Amino acid sequence: MVAEREFSGRFWMFSGSQECCMNTGNHCWYHQVSLGLKRSMKALVVKQAKKTCSCTPARIKDYVFSFFPVLQWLPKYKLREYLLGDIMSGVIVGVLLVPQSIAYSLLAGQEPIYGLYTSFFASIIYFIFGTSRHISVGIFGVICLMVGQVVDPTSQKLLCDKSCYAITVAATMTFIAGVYQVAMGFFQVGFVSVYLSDSLLSGFVTGASFTILTSQAKYLLGLDIPRSSGIGSLIATWINIFRNIHKTNICDLITSFLCFLVLIPTKELNEHFKSRLKAPIPVELVVIVAATLASHFGKLRETYGSSVAGHIPTGFLPPRPPDWSLIPNVALDAIPIAIIGFAITVSLSEMFAKKHGYTVRANQEMYAIGFCNIIPSFFHCFTTSAALAKTLVKESTGCRTQMSGMVTSLVILLVLLVIAPLFYSLQKCVLAVITIVNLRGALRKFRDLPKMWHLSRVDTVIWLVTMAASALISTEIGLLVGVCFSMLCVIFRTQRPEAPLLGWVAESETYESLSAYKNLQTKPGIMVFRFEAPLYYINKECFKSTLYKQTGVNPVWVKAAKKKAAKRMLKEKEVDSGGNQTSISMDFVSEPLGFHTIVIDCCAVQFLDTAGIRTLKEVCKDYGEIDVQVLLAQCNPSVRSSLIRGEFFKEGEDHLLFHSVHQAVDFALGAQGHSRTSASKN
Repeated sequence: MVAEREFSGRFWMFSGSQECCMNTGNHCWYHQVSLGLKRSMKALVVKQAKKTCSCTPARIKDYVFSFFPVLQWLPKYKLREYLLGDIMSGVIVGVLLVPQSIAYSLLAGQEPIYGLYTSFFASIIYFIFGTSRHISVGIFGVICLMVGQVVDPTSQKLLCDKSCYAITVAATMTFIAGVYQVAMGFFQVGFVSVYLSDSLLSGFVTGASFTILTSQAKYLLGLDIPRSSGIGSLIATWINIFRNIHKTNICDLITSFLCFLVLIPTKELNEHFKSRLKAPIPVELVVIVAATLASHFGKLRETYGSSVAGHIPTGFLPPRPPDWSLIPNVALDAIPIAIIGFAITVSLSEMFAKKHGYTVRANQEMYAIGFCNIIPSFFHCFTTSAALAKTLVKESTGCRTQMSGMVTSLVILLVLLVIAPLFYSLQKCVLAVITIVNLRGALRKFRDLPKMWHLSRVDTVIWLVTMAASALISTEIGLLVGVCFSMLCVIFRTQRPEAPLLGWVAESETYESLSAYKNLQTKPGIMVFRFEAPLYYINKECFKSTLYKQTGVNPVWVKAAKKKAAKRMLKEKEVDSGGNQTSISMDFVSEPLGFHTIVIDCCAVQFLDTAGIRTLKEVCKDYGEIDVQVLLAQCNPSVRSSLIRGEFFKEGEDHLLFHSVHQAVDFALGAQGHSRTSASKN
């Protein structure tokens, strides 16, 4: 108990199964605490089970209000403060959403009317179930692309006319995607979204944008070529385009060029003066109206063979359930669509909630987006999610609550009941131009690459790999490649982490990296080593090799060298003394080491596995055999528990754990001084 008398400060000494608190003298309380924790845990589990299984009117009310957030915020709605902003933002988003809904319907392989249905129902349902006040839920380009890639091959597989089965396939897949999303909310597996980092999602959207642009290129030229799908569809589509380029419809080409001339400068002006404009100029709607009038009165379809939107009926089709027989065909394809949909929705809702100072519930958002897919699938709709561009417009035009979404649905309802048939003569090339122009934001990410590279090279590589895979292989495989590559990057980071030696900051209890800071001091005979990663099976050899390199001593080599030198000296002694055997101590056959203690700073070690525990045992044992003690400092509770379960503290072995590196160093200095005093007395 020398350490207890000579040193103050709180640290633990484990010996066998005992835990001793050195500054209080309380011995062997570890098992008592464990027994008490088990009893309290059992009581807590029983209490929680009773609470969970109880069914009281108050609990039912809380559950209903939680499941239908509209019941919470609508009674508190402030008409004078909120209504004007919600009406203005809702009308503007609705006006912008109409042309995009029609345009993105082509991207999803659907008739224009189904895009309007989708936007209408999604806005109403999110109004009821959503917790974000600002996001706009409806048609999103990447999701439409993924739906369209499933619709074509599935229809071909069923040997049925596309016009017959396209919406049936899309609605069935939408239903399954919604079920997946609701299930993820029910089982609270929203953690899946953590594997979709910002750089991965950005790269995926940019790569998918190239595929979207490619799929719309044939409409710009007025070409009638089959839609390519599967691996390498982007390259196959461009090959088909160049093979048929001589069939370009000049009328569609000129119309596309004129639309670009109008849309791009106006969009740039909207973006440049967005702080001054109360609302963006609805140039897309203007272009659609002008192009429809020009096509109708110029008889472009009859005279030049331009492809037009065709008949768009008014009103609603009777509801119809999904085709249950198609579920095996689309169940697998719905998984990435469901994941991307909820990941984008949750990330956008949390981003705008943080910006405006309120909270959203991630699991409720998954319920909301799930029901935005399940319910509309019975009304001839396809998959939806939140969309960044329309959300930004909604926020910038004064949106205050979810009421804005209801106003948007009323605008779309007006189009569905009255205006929709007037778009009969609208050229498809105009819709393609609108789709491509809206890709500007994703394609501009290339301008951010130098800044991204400066901030994080790993994130930049993840972005490039995901983007290239999504564009050149396929969107689904690109997403999978991005996730796998991101996880590999995490593994590589922990496989070769930083592991510096630490020095002491004078007149403090702080220890920092010797390679990163100047004017640090070292204590004589003590080396402080920090491993900045979890210690597990992948990096255990890296831990040992780096420790040996930083300390300059490999204990295995030292032991081998001592044995070899002892044998050599023994042979020389035998020759000199005529065969008289003499015991040679290993302590005199090698040079003394420059240190007697290694302190391992474990503050960055989040967890240990069995291989990590075994590695620490080996390190302590190997250094102990050459008279170097190893101390552990700043272990978090998880690491301490792993060490206890892994029997790191065995009977007859003394291992010390310290709250701080400074306390471990003080203990090592004091212990060394005490041993020297004892040796001098002897």
